[in-house]
Amino acid sequence: MEFRPIPREPDAFQQSVTAEVIQAMCRRACGSTVQVTSAVELGGDMYNTTYRTNANSLDAPVVLRITPAPERQFVSEHELMRNEYATVPYLAPIADLIPRVLFADWSQDITGRDWIVQSHLDGAPAPDRLGGYPSTLWPGCFAQLGTIAKDVHAVQGPHFGHVTGPGCHPTWSAAVVASLSAIADDVSSVGLDAADVRKVVDLALEHRKVLDEITEPRLLTGDLWTVNTMLAAAPTPVISGVLDLDRTLFGDPAADWTIRMASAKQDERTAFWDTYGPRAATSADAWRALVYEARHLGAIRLERHRLHNTDGVHSTYNSMATVLRQLT
Repeated sequence: MEFRPIPREPDAFQQSVTAEVIQAMCRRACGSTVQVTSAVELGGDMYNTTYRTNANSLDAPVVLRITPAPERQFVSEHELMRNEYATVPYLAPIADLIPRVLFADWSQDITGRDWIVQSHLDGAPAPDRLGGYPSTLWPGCFAQLGTIAKDVHAVQGPHFGHVTGPGCHPTWSAAVVASLSAIADDVSSVGLDAADVRKVVDLALEHRKVLDEITEPRLLTGDLWTVNTMLAAAPTPVISGVLDLDRTLFGDPAADWTIRMASAKQDERTAFWDTYGPRAATSADAWRALVYEARHLGAIRLERHRLHNTDGVHSTYNSMATVLRQLT
């Protein structure tokens, strides 16, 4: 087998498995006679460990994704792969863009981690290919993202919170408070100050009626932006795939990471709104958006800590202080 893991420090969050483990997984998924010929670890996923895998009996490569060990997962990121797996039926409106699930194994008896095998999407990661086009063509990519987000947000769910697992709630305020509380607990668990996140929890509880103006749980992508898209080889940017939809949840579409990113700058991304539609702009919408920003900042703090980005962690405290001043 050609085996090419990404070299990492022993204390890095992402850790490769062995070639023998990959062989065992592929034989379970594809049959006992399968012989893996190559497994190349891909660097685009910052959470799971992902390999492009070829085998002698497969007509095309497949993608093997392996979660972090359970003890390395934050409470606020509980069993994300299982959440993604449960989301697949709700993603029917964009089924032509997402990888097909070929096999999933939650038994953890091979390596103590969940794993999944998916079809390999054609194209190149958007961060690698978009820059090859003139910037005058970039708005087309963001307009397509607007259409994708609009289609996903149109899907109504049965509850608020995570698609599956313990994070399912009858009201939006309960889901937001639970998410913020889990993030605060995770921040504390790694020795960081979580007082600012807990202050947002208090404010969300105090003003829960504003959050509960959201009465229809809609599907949120959780993490969709250019980094999680593939572009086809075409004269203009054409999104050919959407990846890593493991942070999906049901709630207010305005709370989606995609909306945050589309709103971040007045540049080519403004084309997003041409297809998505205008944002609501009441005072209640503005207040909820601040709570959502606090939730994003808490998650960013955890990710930067995981990546040993000390300066980035510190910057989240200044950003959160700004949000808190506006919330109060």
